[in-house]
Amino acid sequence: MVVLALLPLVLPNAFYVDLVIRMAINAVIVLSLNLLIGFAGQISLGHAGFLGMGAYASAALPTHWGWHPLLAMGAGACAAGLLAAVLARPIFKLKGHYLAMATLGLGIIISIVVRNEAAWTGGPDGMPVSALNLFGFELSSDRHWYWLVAFILCLGIWASLNLIDSPFGRALRALHGSEVASQVVGVDVVRYKVAIFVLSAVIASVMGSITAHYVGFVTPNLADFFHSIELVTMVVIGGMASVYGSVLGAVLLTALPQALAAFEGWETVAFGAILMLSMIFLPRGLVPTLAAKLGRGL
Repeated sequence: MVVLALLPLVLPNAFYVDLVIRMAINAVIVLSLNLLIGFAGQISLGHAGFLGMGAYASAALPTHWGWHPLLAMGAGACAAGLLAAVLARPIFKLKGHYLAMATLGLGIIISIVVRNEAAWTGGPDGMPVSALNLFGFELSSDRHWYWLVAFILCLGIWASLNLIDSPFGRALRALHGSEVASQVVGVDVVRYKVAIFVLSAVIASVMGSITAHYVGFVTPNLADFFHSIELVTMVVIGGMASVYGSVLGAVLLTALPQALAAFEGWETVAFGAILMLSMIFLPRGLVPTLAAKLGRGL
């Protein structure tokens, strides 16, 4: 927390402020996804679809109907939560590859809708997003945005740590360990699956809205399959079932493309090689692996 407070004082220019803001936004999204994948053990390959729902709600509702940005953000979150609640029961009857394909299909459907409904979403070209006004204060500079997303990130870390140590979090971990054993001890497996899916979707939608307002423009790329895979990769690299692993994975994979830009056309190959080596030598993710090694005195 102290580091976040001091960081704006040492960042040399606006480029680095922008990069840190994007890291923080991704970290909150990955925190929500890790609750679903890492703690509850339910894979989702379409999570970017919920980001897209929030982003396009914040773009389309103020543009076409004059809604206040906060009201549009809330509407997007409600829509994402409702969709997740309706689809969770049939989707989570599936397991393994079938569950992965079902969530992938959901994400692809949302991506297709935002690409094809050009009259409302701008189609493949996207659409502009109005400035975010919080109770009469307009976020007009990167510094303002930094403090907002830093606060949201701290809140997200605190909430995640408390959630996983609560009865709800313990039920999620039991569910991850064994659904049959969880049912035997009285855990309502379906209810917990639905609840964590809805919570994860709502957080993703809100952060989609935040992303849209920060960038000032939204395109279908925010909701596409490749973005979903990128988010899952952040979870895996940082460490599943690790709150701080979520943050570290988001920070590293947000910064890595910038660090590899000097490779001039080979950055994608280098990016893939780094990820592959990470999975070979750090299969549990960075934070759990390092914690285990430190626990054994390296």
